[in-house]
Amino acid sequence: MTIMTRLMGTAALGLALGLTTLPAVAATPDNMLVIANRIDDITTLDPAQSFEFAGSDVLRNVYGKLVNFDPENLDAGYQPDLAESWTVSEDGRTITFTMREGVKFQSGNPVRAEDVAFSLKRVVLLDKTPSFIITQFGFTPENIDETIKVDGNTVSITTDKRYATSFVLNCLTATIGAIVDEKTVMANEVDGDMGNTWLATNSAGSGPYTLTSWKPKESVTLTANPDFYGGEPAMKRVIVRHVQESATQRLMLERGDIDVARNLNPSDVEGVRAADGVEILEEMRGRLMYISMNQKHPELSKPEVRQALKYLIDYKGMESSFLKGAYVVHQNFLPKTYLGSVNENPFSMNLDKAKELLAEAGVDGMELTVGVREAQERLEIGQSLQNTFAQAGITLNLEVGTGKQVLGKYRARELDIYLGAWGPDYPDPHTNAGTFAYNPDNSDEANATGLLAWRNAWDTAGLTEKTAAAVVEGDTEKRAEMYHEIQAEFRDKSPFAVMFQKVEQAGVAENVEGLSLGGAITAVSYWSVTK
Repeated sequence: MTIMTRLMGTAALGLALGLTTLPAVAATPDNMLVIANRIDDITTLDPAQSFEFAGSDVLRNVYGKLVNFDPENLDAGYQPDLAESWTVSEDGRTITFTMREGVKFQSGNPVRAEDVAFSLKRVVLLDKTPSFIITQFGFTPENIDETIKVDGNTVSITTDKRYATSFVLNCLTATIGAIVDEKTVMANEVDGDMGNTWLATNSAGSGPYTLTSWKPKESVTLTANPDFYGGEPAMKRVIVRHVQESATQRLMLERGDIDVARNLNPSDVEGVRAADGVEILEEMRGRLMYISMNQKHPELSKPEVRQALKYLIDYKGMESSFLKGAYVVHQNFLPKTYLGSVNENPFSMNLDKAKELLAEAGVDGMELTVGVREAQERLEIGQSLQNTFAQAGITLNLEVGTGKQVLGKYRARELDIYLGAWGPDYPDPHTNAGTFAYNPDNSDEANATGLLAWRNAWDTAGLTEKTAAAVVEGDTEKRAEMYHEIQAEFRDKSPFAVMFQKVEQAGVAENVEGLSLGGAITAVSYWSVTK
C-alpha cells in the first residue's frame, strides 16, 4: 500500500495545450531554429541575477565571457573567449587577462578591459542570488577597486588567498561571468540599479546572438549578431517557445513545426525514435538524484543503518523501468565529465546485506518520513523506495509537496529523509564537493542552509578539511586525485545515497546539425547549429 501525506495539498495544474488546438504550421526556415522548451522558470535576463536553467540557455548565447566553453569540444574545458590569454602571479592570487582586440558589443561599442571590471564589480555591488560564485573569492564592495583593476588592455583580479587557478576560471564560465557593455547599461540605469531593471528584458552583450524579445511563459526570440567575432551564426533567428506538455512537443516536432523538443518524457522519446525525419540527441547532464538521511535521527545516525539503506535501493530496476534512459545509475557527488569524477558504483539492491547491517545496528523495523517534491519521476522513485525498504521492515511515508514546501522542511532539518535533485552552480568540482562534503559549523545556529551536509546535520567526518585542501591545490592532476579520495570516503561514510545522473533526451529534426545541449558543464549553444 502506498502511504502519502500532503503538506498543503496538490498544486493546481496549469491548463495543458490541447493537441487538437495546434494549427498547421509550415516547416521551419533553413536559417531559423525553433525550439520547444519549458521556460516558465525565467525571472530575469540580467546575467548578474539570472539563476535558472532556461535563463542560462539564453544568456550563454548572448554574452561573451573572459573564458568559455567551445560547443564543438566541451571536453577540452575552458578556452579563451573575450580574453585571449592570461597569466598567474607567483603567489597564485592574481590572474591578469589580456583582452582580445577588435571585439564589439551589439551596440557597436568596443569590448574593453573596463567593461570586464565593471561587469565583475557590478555582480558584487548588486549582490543578487548567484553573486556568491564571484564573492567566494573575497571580493567585497569595500575592496573591489583594489582587487579588480584595469591597466590598458588588461584586467587583473586578486583573490583573498591562493586557489586552484582552474577553480577561479571555471567559475568565470558561469552565467554570472558574462561581460556587459558598461556604456549601454549605465545609460539605462534607474535609481542607482546599475541597469538591473533594463537588463531584465534587454541585452548588452557581445555574443553570437542579441535578445530580440522575451515574453514570459510564452517565448524568447534571439537574432544573430553579424559582428560576432567568431563569425555570424548560420541560424539568423532562434525562437524558443514555451510548451509545457511532452506530447505536444512531440507532435510539433513530428509535424515540422519545431526543430527541437527539449522536454520529452520516456514514452514520447520512444515514439520519436520510431518516427521518420526526427531523432533523439542524448547528452549527460550535471543534475543528480539523491536521498539524504537526517543525522539528528537516532537510528539514521548509525553508520550501519546508513549503509543498509544504500543496499535497499533498486538502482538498476528503476533505471531500466520507469526512468527509461532519462537517468543512469551514478553514486558519486561529482557528475560524470567533471574534473575528479569517478565511475565507481559499489551499491546494488542487496536485501540480505541490508538486513545484516540493520541487525548489527540493533534496528528491528522503524518508520520514516521522506520529503518528496510532486514531480512524476520523484514520486515513482519514492514509491520504489517504499517497496524495497518495506522488505527490510522499514515503513517509509511519502510527504509530498511543492518544491518550496519540501525544501523549507529540508533546510530546517525537519525531514527524516529527503529525496531530491541537485544541479551544479558552476563547472568546477568544488560546486558539489563544497556542499555535499563541506560543513565547517554543524550547529543549528550556523543556519548554513546552502550546504547539503549541514541540512542533514552531518559533520562530514573529516571531509570538510579535505575539501578545503582540494579547492586550493594548484596541480590539476593532484587535485583530481584528491576528489577521487574524497568521494570514496563519502560513499562509505556519508548519509547521502546518490542514485542517478540526468541524461537529457532531446528530439531533434534530422536536418539539424551541430546542436550542443551543454553536457554536464554548461548551457545549450545555438551558434554551432547548421541545417
